[in-house]
Amino acid sequence: MMAGSRFLMSGAILFGWSWIRGSERPSRLQWRNTLIIGACLLVGGNGAVVWAERIVPSGLAALMVAILPFWIAIIEWLRPHGKRPSKGVIIGLIVGLVGLVVLIGPTALNPTTAASGSGVRLTGAIVLMLGSLSWALGSIFSQHTVLPKSAILATGMEMLGGGVMLLIVSVLFREPMHFDLAGVSARSIGGLLYLTTAGSLVGFTAYIWLLGHQPPSRVSTYAYVNPVVAVFLGWALAGEALSLRTAIAAAIIIGAVAVITTARSSSHPLEAA
Repeated sequence: MMAGSRFLMSGAILFGWSWIRGSERPSRLQWRNTLIIGACLLVGGNGAVVWAERIVPSGLAALMVAILPFWIAIIEWLRPHGKRPSKGVIIGLIVGLVGLVVLIGPTALNPTTAASGSGVRLTGAIVLMLGSLSWALGSIFSQHTVLPKSAILATGMEMLGGGVMLLIVSVLFREPMHFDLAGVSARSIGGLLYLTTAGSLVGFTAYIWLLGHQPPSRVSTYAYVNPVVAVFLGWALAGEALSLRTAIAAAIIIGAVAVITTARSSSHPLEAA
């Protein structure tokens, strides 16, 4: 419900601003495409993070979302007329998987220790990885489909659609029935406003704009900046534990993502099987 509200507000602001500025009237095809992107990026991607962070610390969640460039490389390879990844990309994929294993740790595979809160719960890890896959699919789809010429209008449409869909999911999970208006604090309102402005109006809009000017593999490099910031802030502000294993896993994952995003893909398109 929180995620749906923030994107609905942000989308309404951007869509209204575009309308006032006299932007083109979106076609049905453009609405369909932006709804697909909104479903992949906001419902599947952001929604997965919002749900998983109830059982996974924010720093570890950011580390696991850092597999985004892995998915980008794989999808770019497997899609029609895709490009075969170079040896450097393949090495980065393998090293990244090793980093994820180190991050999750053996305790996550043990139902007893996972339930007690030690390690990363396997359910949360799976949801985060699938959410990252959904974000990658939406990112690549956005570069190969018909969208409004105005990036602000396209972003507003995506957030409107994604926000509505998130609220529908919220109702299916019966969240509104358990919402306590009296429990809303000034701090929580401030957090929602921050996510609406800095996270959606600024951050998400910048991401969509970049997708229109740079390849997804390059845009996805933001994923290995987030973990460093999130782990530090989780430790400094939220009292989250920062273990040696987490630090080692962070180094492995960030190194692997750096290898993938800097390695050049093969110039030979993928041959039909």
